[in-house]
Amino acid sequence: MSPETVTHPHTDLIVDVGPIAHGGHCVARHEGRVVFVRHAIPGEKVRVRLTDSGPDAKFWRADVVEVLEASPDRIPHFWDLADSARSWSHRHPPLGGAELGHVALERQRSLKAEVLAEQLQRLAGVELSPVVEAVGEPAGTADDGGRPAGLGWRTRTGFAVTPGGKLGMHAHRSDTVLPVREMPLAVEGINALRLWDIDLQGIERVEVTAPANGSRPLVLLVPAPGTRAKRLSAILAQLPDDVSVASIDPVKGEVLQLRGRTYVQETAAGHEFRVTGDGFWQIHRAGPETLVGAVTGFLHDGGFLEAGGVVADLYAGAGLFTAPLADAVGVTGSVLSVEGAPGTSRDARKNLHGASQVEIVQGKVERVLRHNPRNFDAVLLDPPRAGAGKAVVNQLLGAGPRAVAYVSCDPASFARDLGYFQQGGWELSGLRAFDLYPHTHHMETVALLTPRR
Repeated sequence: MSPETVTHPHTDLIVDVGPIAHGGHCVARHEGRVVFVRHAIPGEKVRVRLTDSGPDAKFWRADVVEVLEASPDRIPHFWDLADSARSWSHRHPPLGGAELGHVALERQRSLKAEVLAEQLQRLAGVELSPVVEAVGEPAGTADDGGRPAGLGWRTRTGFAVTPGGKLGMHAHRSDTVLPVREMPLAVEGINALRLWDIDLQGIERVEVTAPANGSRPLVLLVPAPGTRAKRLSAILAQLPDDVSVASIDPVKGEVLQLRGRTYVQETAAGHEFRVTGDGFWQIHRAGPETLVGAVTGFLHDGGFLEAGGVVADLYAGAGLFTAPLADAVGVTGSVLSVEGAPGTSRDARKNLHGASQVEIVQGKVERVLRHNPRNFDAVLLDPPRAGAGKAVVNQLLGAGPRAVAYVSCDPASFARDLGYFQQGGWELSGLRAFDLYPHTHHMETVALLTPRR
């Protein structure tokens, strides 16, 4: 929140809802001022409650508290705590993380496609009508259990803890932690732990992973400063015996074993991967296979990935893409794997120890490329939400690859980086978008970038 912005939580306005914007809100106007409205659908008339406002603010933020004229795509929210109107009627803001739960899934995807198209046009000058593809769910509006579709996909979920020691989650853009007794977006393996029944006093945060392959779950505890080992032991005693439990050293940031493993065992593309602590892994149960298929499809079909090839996997994580790239180039080829996080890079070394064609380097991508100049046939680029940035893009252009497969979780940073590639004489040769985060505004894209013909 900017210094000039103040909060008036009980100021209500009636507005007509305009188009969807990047970030999960729609654009409305009140007396000429832009209001970013969450929990609305374009075309609706709604009463909103201002959450961030002020006379000098460039724009205001608001939540819907009453729908006066509803869109035909509006459906009952599957989660009371994330339902804006219901939450505000109970005098608290809604939980974050399910901000599109009031929208029919097909419409959610068309809204995400509109956002992607707008970002591509505005930041890269690319006119495109993308389609956001559904992933790993049955057709129709409900699954086999009669629940709304798009639930039960998160294999990894983070929780806060209330002052009273109960499992909770943050309200959107708020320090308020609301107690929860379910997480509908999470796989059954997470909900079955019933962490809401446990006394979590002394813990600040809980990270839970239940791999899609059914292997042993991991509960990672982040203790508050000064929490004693006796308190951790009391929590450990409340958790099932077949669950691994670890904690994070609040001083060193190291993952410490309490019981079982400090990592989970994931499976994708015919390979096994260990991922330590809260190390990065795609959270949708079908996400890893989906993205690997899209990446290798683009590179194989274009003739950029073949035996004996020289490729790079940048921001490589635990090796999700490195392993299938190594399969493709074979022992006569080579794969450079670059990852900045030391713990995740150690996981990659363990996961790929049998692949002699893989070179694993831990460090910042920009620094590694600068000190290890080489040419590549193809590059896999999977940066964090902030994107790769101009410096990395320019280094890649200098390395002269025949193609770059770019995996992105943020359409704005991707479109910006695409603009940098275009300035260097490259073009967008293929694009797929996936709804790996149903009921949220997030999406994942896989693009094929090549030198302009």
